[in-house]
Amino acid sequence: MALLFAVMLTTAAGNTAMQSVMPSIGTHLGIADVWVSLAYSWSALLWMLLAPFWARRSDRRGRKAMMSLGMGAFALSFALCGTVLFFGLRGMFTGLSTILLFALARSLYGGFGSAAPPAVQAYVASRTSREERTKALSLVSSSFGLGTVLGPALAPLLILPGLGLVGPFALFALFAVGVLVTLRLRLPDDAPSYAGRGEIMEEPFSPSSNPRMVDDDPDGSPDSLPEAEPRHTDASRLRWGDRRIRAWLLIGTLGGQAQSILLGLIGFLLLDRLGLRHQPDVAAGSIGLVLMCGAVATLLAQWGLIPTLGLGPRTSTLWGMGLCCAGVIPMALGRDLHTIATGFAICSLGFGLFRPGFTSGASLAVTRAEQGQSAGIVAAVNGSAYIVTPAIGVFLYNHSAWLAWALVEALAVGVLAIGLGMIKPDSPETERRR
Repeated sequence: MALLFAVMLTTAAGNTAMQSVMPSIGTHLGIADVWVSLAYSWSALLWMLLAPFWARRSDRRGRKAMMSLGMGAFALSFALCGTVLFFGLRGMFTGLSTILLFALARSLYGGFGSAAPPAVQAYVASRTSREERTKALSLVSSSFGLGTVLGPALAPLLILPGLGLVGPFALFALFAVGVLVTLRLRLPDDAPSYAGRGEIMEEPFSPSSNPRMVDDDPDGSPDSLPEAEPRHTDASRLRWGDRRIRAWLLIGTLGGQAQSILLGLIGFLLLDRLGLRHQPDVAAGSIGLVLMCGAVATLLAQWGLIPTLGLGPRTSTLWGMGLCCAGVIPMALGRDLHTIATGFAICSLGFGLFRPGFTSGASLAVTRAEQGQSAGIVAAVNGSAYIVTPAIGVFLYNHSAWLAWALVEALAVGVLAIGLGMIKPDSPETERRR
């Protein structure tokens, strides 16, 4: 379990550490902020397209091999990204060439990195009994959440002499290689004792990219090994326009866009509001601190408020978007680190309520046989928000910050309107099932 914990922790921490330093790197390169945001787009698109393939393959082709593929892709991508940025920051490439090469190197992770998360989940599920499964999967999930806190916290400490802002890339690549070698040498080969399936996950770019609740028995009978994947006929295929999930998908789309815009803006907002455009190295610490506050708030919602208060999908979603509407105000008006961090934490607390509400609402709206299809659609909705929307938000922010804030508020209000008008109130039976 410690090794599987390290796989998920490394992935989450590395990606959020990258997010902490990239606005400062873009400023050093002298390129427009929107190009930094677009550098993630191709990777996010590849992840969204290939994640279902790797999730299916992890159920049939050996979980250890898929974990190794994902960790190898992470290590190679981070090493190449760090190399490109190192030489770009020293003037060997133009700013635009550097960010384009960075996007190309990042796409290696987008194409193959999604093999690891479902393989880890499936490996745990296939080697634990029903009584042990929920606890084990919750522990693995917690590693991902912990990584979103540690990444921004560690990023400023990894800006080392000689490496500068690319220090986090180099050290996380080395750490990933160490995890990969240990994984190959120490993890037992696949010998499933129980049924196990890995969930499709979106790219771990945000502090709350793993919002799904743990199912204590995702595969039906815990005493049977996986059978061949059933073929879905046209009559049994869950469609995007299905009336049972239509409102939930609209909610997920609008709320996901709002979150991706805020995550895309926060680094550049801090550079401007704190007057650090001429000292971008200093900004990495402030960006990491704010992202860490957001990650802690998200985990407070997902690990604390939702289970303690027993919030149902609709209630969780509505309260989440209400908090987002409130948190945008101090972010828009704040001129100091404390005010902006407080606003971002409030928004993150809201998204920590919203994302599990949306995913569990879509799950509870369909039958057990349709859970796999529902999970795939939800993952596609979540992942699509990070393809071009952050860049759109940055583009609007650079022209008029109020356009970006107004768009976020409009998206959040749209979620509230759909939730109040099209989603039935949570019933006691829904609470029990959840």
